[in-house]
Amino acid sequence: MISTGYHHIFAVDLRTNYDVIVIGAGPVGCAAAQACAEGGLSTLLIEEHGTIGYPVQCAGLLSVRAFKECRVGPDSVLHTVCGAHIISGDKKLSFQTEETRAYVVDRMLLDQEMGQKAVAAGCDILIKSYARLISSTMVYCSGAMGSHSFRAKIIIAADGPKSAIARSKGLSRPRAILSGLQCDIRHDMDPSCVEIYPNSSDDFFGWIIPTGSGRARAGLAGLSDVAKRFQTFMKPYQQSCSHFVAGAIPIGVIEKTYADHTLITGDAAGFAKPTSGGGVYTGVRSARHAADTALWACEQDRFDALTLSRYEKSWKHDFGRELDLGYHLFTLRKHVRKEDINYFLKYAQNASFIHLIEEQGDMDRPSQLLKKMIFSPVIARTVASSIAGRFHHRIS
Repeated sequence: MISTGYHHIFAVDLRTNYDVIVIGAGPVGCAAAQACAEGGLSTLLIEEHGTIGYPVQCAGLLSVRAFKECRVGPDSVLHTVCGAHIISGDKKLSFQTEETRAYVVDRMLLDQEMGQKAVAAGCDILIKSYARLISSTMVYCSGAMGSHSFRAKIIIAADGPKSAIARSKGLSRPRAILSGLQCDIRHDMDPSCVEIYPNSSDDFFGWIIPTGSGRARAGLAGLSDVAKRFQTFMKPYQQSCSHFVAGAIPIGVIEKTYADHTLITGDAAGFAKPTSGGGVYTGVRSARHAADTALWACEQDRFDALTLSRYEKSWKHDFGRELDLGYHLFTLRKHVRKEDINYFLKYAQNASFIHLIEEQGDMDRPSQLLKKMIFSPVIARTVASSIAGRFHHRIS
């Protein structure tokens, strides 16, 4: 066994042939590997970094549903939140419930626990190894552990937004890639609520997430000028900034998420939620669909693209509609100006509107809330008042 400095979990006595090889040991890859191994498939999980969970490239805010999907204990939880403040200049719209809506987690601890569970299920893990396909069923790895070649019936790609596996299969890339920057700060804030700053980034938003004891994670994401926007956003906190994190957020699902002997999951498939940038819930859900498809394909002893298309049907039925809706909202975001946001927040100070958000708001599946909003007379009046106020401002 090889010590990572945290856990002795990485096997070195590897076989040559596997039923399944999973590339990438984030939550998505670990979930897929665990499910495949629990189903009785010989499984190898390959990670290019030396430690699972590092480097961190995530804000670490998981919905209750996303955290449950990871199937881990409470050790990685740093803090809980039950609401949000949307802040634009001197305007603020607040939503808060009595129950926990999200967990702030230590992603390294969460990822490592998921890696341990994959090993406990019987999965082999190879670290510090970069993997690439050299044929439909052959994976070549090179790195600190030397060079290895492995053959698999099915390869599950969980290797991130710039997936080498998807590229080698000639599959498309996500339609947009957001750049994100984040750091830890000292910040006196409501410890029960996340702060959202829509005007800090013209095509997305900024955030401040409480982590407890007067500390927080602050960051933003966008399509361009992200470093400049981040510098401006962090100006009030520049004396306390530490632990900088950068990452890429894929927006827009790739055209096809399967090929002969191959399934594409998580960020590699563009499954990050366009409304929030979070990818753990949809990613881990896609991992479970991929594992189910792998188990079925191995039972049928069929691994062609037509057989594996079952995977795409499964995830589309599960969360495809949410991602489609989210992408449409993302494309509309660039047409919304700061003045429009300010006017909406001004007119949204309505008890019925706030109550609807608190009752129906869902970080992972926003479509139900949007349905309620579309058919709500209160929301219609709020939007109409906002538009009227904005129009009056433009012509005055």
